[in-house]
Amino acid sequence: MAQTLLMPKATAVWLVDNTALSFDQIAQFCKLHPLEVKAIADGEAAQGIKGLDPIATGQLSREEIARAEADPNHKLKLQEPKVRVPDSKRRGPRYTPVSKRQDRPNAILWLVRNHPELKDAQISRLVGTTKSTIEQIRDRTHWNSANLTPMDPVTLGLCSQIDLDMEVEKASKGRPLPTAAELGATLQSATETENLGYDFSQDEEKEIDANAVFAKLKSLKSDRKDDDEDDLY
Repeated sequence: MAQTLLMPKATAVWLVDNTALSFDQIAQFCKLHPLEVKAIADGEAAQGIKGLDPIATGQLSREEIARAEADPNHKLKLQEPKVRVPDSKRRGPRYTPVSKRQDRPNAILWLVRNHPELKDAQISRLVGTTKSTIEQIRDRTHWNSANLTPMDPVTLGLCSQIDLDMEVEKASKGRPLPTAAELGATLQSATETENLGYDFSQDEEKEIDANAVFAKLKSLKSDRKDDDEDDLY
């Protein structure tokens, strides 16, 4: 893997302040334009950037800088790193301990039944199995299908709840919303909802007896008159 310079502008600031290299040499080494390096030297650019010593970071040697200062045509070269970082390997199928491999068919059966939206590749990533095994369990052609019991892979320790939730969320993104028939819900027709059995007779106003109302008013007036006479005496 090709080596790249760390913090090019900060390195350019340090080289401008601490070496006699030309603008072209610094620009070539830091992958900058010569005018940008000149602006750094004039204080017009990178004013808030602190210089980074490439010698301290192991990217340049003092001998390389001295050689470039003596020869304006010399191009600075990155120093070979002392520690090699291995390239990241492509992630393969999840490793399953030997003690838990016998539980994989039960976990696959649980995933197939409870999360049919999951693809075979997702199930394979979760429990570390092959697509052929998943197809056999789904089609019930697995040699031990009669004895399989669906078991949660999280409980079995084959995957984490976070991994399972992430795969389910990915599988559900492009899935259409369920219809009313799939949910088992049906709308009632208008004829069924017009009359809900409500008894409107309860809301009818009762017939008012006028004689009873006036008799009550007369009794109230007589009671009030008696009270006024008592106050006079």
